[in-house]
Order: sequence, then structure tokens, then C-alpha cells
Amino acid sequence: MLLGLHTYSFHLHGMGQNWGGYQLEWEPVWDIFRLMDEAVKLGLDGLHITAADLGDTGNQHLDRVKKAAAEHGLFLEYNFSLDASGYDARLTNTIAQGIDIARRIGSDIGKISIDIHRPRPVCGSIFHPEVVPQLEEVAQKVRTAAPLAEKSGVRLCLENHTEAFADEIIWIINRVNHPFVGACVDTNNSLMLGEDPLDAIRKLAPYAFTNHFSDHRIALEPYGCRITGVACGQGDVPVRQAFQIIRSQPQMRRLNLEIEFDPRTNDPEQARRREYEAVVKSIRFAREVLGV
Repeated sequence: MLLGLHTYSFHLHGMGQNWGGYQLEWEPVWDIFRLMDEAVKLGLDGLHITAADLGDTGNQHLDRVKKAAAEHGLFLEYNFSLDASGYDARLTNTIAQGIDIARRIGSDIGKISIDIHRPRPVCGSIFHPEVVPQLEEVAQKVRTAAPLAEKSGVRLCLENHTEAFADEIIWIINRVNHPFVGACVDTNNSLMLGEDPLDAIRKLAPYAFTNHFSDHRIALEPYGCRITGVACGQGDVPVRQAFQIIRSQPQMRRLNLEIEFDPRTNDPEQARRREYEAVVKSIRFAREVLGV
């Protein structure tokens, strides 16, 4: 199994998208090419990237990215959203645009955040009457784009992002019913909906072509609890069991670490150092404990 890295893992270095209503105020210290250099130093096999990392999605630049990845011996997977206006509009593509960018950088994956709008209360709102029409609209868009995906050699992967239950993703996939349409299973996102992570992983893994392998810790605080990202193996997501489920699926030959690390400091240099250390610990956990 190959080991990749979701670029959000180096967000404090300027990679990955803005998220959670927060825009990184520090100037980026890396670009996509520096990131590839670091990936090789860290012993990674590939990167799961977004348009925020690419910077430029013009054909000439995408050709340079594809060539650089090949020279570094790295696989690339492309991650985009149908409507990221609520957190980072740079990630928004039509499905046709996402397929074209993926193809041009040499990616066989087009991971899609479906970005539905879920009413509150979130817990227990699976297949809510306000959600079902949105799922149907996504299914129609994916169904229309599926022949282009197949022609381009790009498999479309719908993620159980922080606003979609596992069964809703499966419903869309079954509705489309195309061999180039599957899932991206995120090991952590179901927590945001009050869904058991292992239940979601077990359901989605047979449909999945790719993954986000993430761990989070649930910390009790005076006015409730805080779910925060940590290095893999140091949180409350049962990542060892999650890995066994993912590894059992022959269509998934890569594991993409995603470290959403809170450095608990406003000092840029210290924050980046702590973030880098969390990535190193996660890679070591994947290699030495999981045996990736």
C-alpha cells in the first residue's frame, strides 16, 4: 500500500484550503513544488492536493505540476468541491473542470466534497426532507459527468465530508450506478454528525477508491467538549481498526494521511514546527505501527 498526504496537513505552511471560518493570515512559506520536495524527504509516495495548492490551474502550470510529480516519483490525487464558497472558493469546480484538472496533473482520482446544506439539529438528520433534493441534484450532476470521467481515466470519489452521512453518500453512488463513481472514506468526519466513525468506515469502504486517514481527540472542556485534530494514533478515532477495514478493500491501494493539527500557539515559526512534527509522527505511525 502506498502512503500519501492530504495537503491540509501542512496548512500552517500555506498548503491546503482555509477551513472552519478561518483564513490563514500568515504568508505561505511553501508552494506545490516545495511541498513535493518535502514529500520526498519524508518518504511519502504521493500527495492529495487541491486548487489552493496548485495556485494556478492554467494548462501550462498543470503540465509543470504533472512533470514535477513524475520527476519526484509521486502520485497525485485531486480534491475539489462543488460549492466551497462557505469556506474557500478556490476549491470550487464543476465536475467537468475537476475531471480536466485531475487528468492534466496525472491524477486518476477526482475527490468531491458535495457541500450540501444541512438543517439543524444536525444529529439524526439523515435524509432530512431539505437534504434529499440536494442529494438528487448531486446525483444528477455526477451521472451526467460519469462518461467524461471514464473517458479521462479519472474516478470520481464522493466524500463523507462534514455535512454528509455515510448512507447519503452511498445513496448517491447507487443512484448513479457507474463503475467510475465511488466514495472517499474519511475516518474522522462522521464525528461531526454524531455518527460512529467505524460504522461509517465499514459502510463506505467497499464503495471507496480513496481515503482521508485522520485522527481526532475528544477533550472535555468547561462548557462541553472539543474535537481537535492530533497526530495519527494519538486520538480517539479507532485508526488501527479503520486501517484494517481500508486495507481489506483491493480497490484502495493508497492511504492518505490527513493531520488537522492545532499547534496551540500564535507564533508562526513555533506553530509550523509543531505541525511538521505531527506529520512526522503520523508518518512514523503509519509505517511502523500500521505497516504501510
